[in-house]
Amino acid sequence: MIEGRAKSKYVRMAPRKVQRVLELVRGKKVEDALNILHFCQKRASLPIEKTIRSAVANIIHGEGSNKVEVGDFIIKKAAVNEGPMLKRFIPRAMGRATRILKRSCHISIVVGDEE
Repeated sequence: MIEGRAKSKYVRMAPRKVQRVLELVRGKKVEDALNILHFCQKRASLPIEKTIRSAVANIIHGEGSNKVEVGDFIIKKAAVNEGPMLKRFIPRAMGRATRILKRSCHISIVVGDEE
């Protein structure tokens, strides 16, 4: 059972927006997932695609390139967790200020064979 993991930390994007794109590729074959992400018009598709490619590269590096065929891999787990928030303020009426939370997230992907 071959398995490769990759994490992208501190991605400056709200976790809710990343979660919507992850639902498109969870459980799919790697080639199909990369195809979907390449043509998806969401901004979150770029760091997810990069993380999937990193997980596949981790498998190839760990097992040796002659033993592994990339076409057989599927995305076993794809998760997004909340990262630290940047707290900013925006001026409002009558001298007040309102807090703005600039969210970040951590993307975790596990790629493995179909067994």
